[in-house]
Amino acid sequence: MCADHGSWEAVVVGGTSASRPGRGAASRSERSGGPVAGFDDSSGADAASDFRPGAQIPLSGAAGQTAATQALASAAYRDDAVEKLIAINEEAEFKKPRISLFEPNLGEAFSRAIQTRLLGGARNPLIQSFGIEPQTVVEHCLAATRVRKQRDSQLTLVMVLFGILFLPGVLLWLGAFQLRRTIAGSKDKRAGAFGMVAMVAVGALIVLFAIKLPFGGFWALYLRAMLITPVIGWLWAKQICERYAKDLRGRWSGLLGGGGVGAKIPEAVPQDPGDAGAERIRLGLAKVAAEQASNLVYYAGPKGILGMGTRWGSWQLAEELVPAQGEDDINPFRSWDVVRAIHDQLRLLERGPLHTGGFPTPSIRHWIVSPIAEKAKAVKRPEGQEVEGYRIRDFEIQRICNEQQFGAGNRHYLGVQFVLWDGQLVITLLITVTVLHHTLRIEVTGHALGPVHGLFMGGPSAKTKQVAKSVKFWETRTVKLPLVEPREVVRLTARAPLTWFPPVLDYLGGKLALPEPFGLRHAWADKPWRHRFMADDALRAATPVLRVVHGAAIKVLAENGCDVEKFGSRSLNLSGAVQDPTPKKADSYDA
Repeated sequence: MCADHGSWEAVVVGGTSASRPGRGAASRSERSGGPVAGFDDSSGADAASDFRPGAQIPLSGAAGQTAATQALASAAYRDDAVEKLIAINEEAEFKKPRISLFEPNLGEAFSRAIQTRLLGGARNPLIQSFGIEPQTVVEHCLAATRVRKQRDSQLTLVMVLFGILFLPGVLLWLGAFQLRRTIAGSKDKRAGAFGMVAMVAVGALIVLFAIKLPFGGFWALYLRAMLITPVIGWLWAKQICERYAKDLRGRWSGLLGGGGVGAKIPEAVPQDPGDAGAERIRLGLAKVAAEQASNLVYYAGPKGILGMGTRWGSWQLAEELVPAQGEDDINPFRSWDVVRAIHDQLRLLERGPLHTGGFPTPSIRHWIVSPIAEKAKAVKRPEGQEVEGYRIRDFEIQRICNEQQFGAGNRHYLGVQFVLWDGQLVITLLITVTVLHHTLRIEVTGHALGPVHGLFMGGPSAKTKQVAKSVKFWETRTVKLPLVEPREVVRLTARAPLTWFPPVLDYLGGKLALPEPFGLRHAWADKPWRHRFMADDALRAATPVLRVVHGAAIKVLAENGCDVEKFGSRSLNLSGAVQDPTPKKADSYDA
């Protein structure tokens, strides 16, 4: 157990590699999402489905996936309004708070939702997040929660010291702030006219009772202390909130700047054999990595393949299989023979006759695509001897490729995937080979997943405002505002004791419901066509891949005695047509 403990601690407690810029982030990318053994040119040990201690680092994957990962991870430390997150995905939902004083901000709601969704015991299957490392995002959510718990522990102490002895006064102040939020609306930065009048009335009442009371003695002194002491507690709480706000904002800006602090989560390291909580987190993180390495994806109609994006282009070569001149019949072959030949040639894509950079090394994998309803809220993982962990076995992949080409059932695709722009752009070209009667059809489809939404790319900004100068009133000057506003101090302090009871806090303050079926990457992805260079990369990748596919397929046909003249002519036509591809909504049929 000590050896296992040390190996896991080196990964998590020492800081995630994705949080370190440069080689550290890339090295973890190279260890995530292993392909099907024997099918991928970058295949490694299939440790993804091994949840035993010591098997925490899946091998193989793609490098250069840090920008998108860190942008999503930075959401765990943000202090924006949670409505901003809802606005960029209409399928996400925020359940309104019953008491607005307990409403979470974006970072709190995001961290809570991600932990519950990805590490929960009875959660639904997870959609792969191509171009990012979901395990790193989860670790930063855990780290952000840990920082907030440290802050809430101190704020809870403040509430205990000033709330138990002077509870009526604390409740009166909290009621005043809640009244202000209710009247003005928690979305507004300043209270409205009615909210301000209510606050002034409550303040005047407090001052009146503090100066002159209708009775004297002990209760007079207690009443004055009851009204004044919460203000002292608020000043103490403000210092605590300011200190931790600087810490959270520093992590936020550090992640976006490429030099962030690692996600330290020692609670994920079992301290003894009976540490069930840490073991549960450790197994949950291992399960996230295992699902990320799955070779099963889901097609959801107009939404495209979940995690890969919508289909923007399709090119089909379909001709009749006839014997070549001088041959009585063709040699029998199967779809898998053509697919294997295409697979071998695609491995050479990064090579070229000129030293011009060209393609980076792509990820070439065999995928099983399962259809689901467009508005399905969950996906189902297959079970049986054909499945190992979250992966379809090799023999089942070959069977689906050769036999399931018509009618119900899953389909086989050979995928070529490029992760570009530091993880912000994922280009996937899928190839499928079908043989129906005497017709061989080779179809190449293009899928593109765009960059992470711009909301996640914005760093923290200093809180300032422009005011007129006292003498030269026609000129303005910049005034630096407190990092934490007074009402935010009250909100954090009021929430602090309830953070130890998350279900209660969710009930009172509301919670974020993530879009389903959920995947960290595609849920917050933007369209790549708005970025000129990203669009160019997606369009340029189709032509060389199409030519390699056609060349490899025609070679197999010629070796098996087929007449390839029609195939060659059709290939030349497609090669000309793909010179000027235009992105379309290929998954939305005009019918």
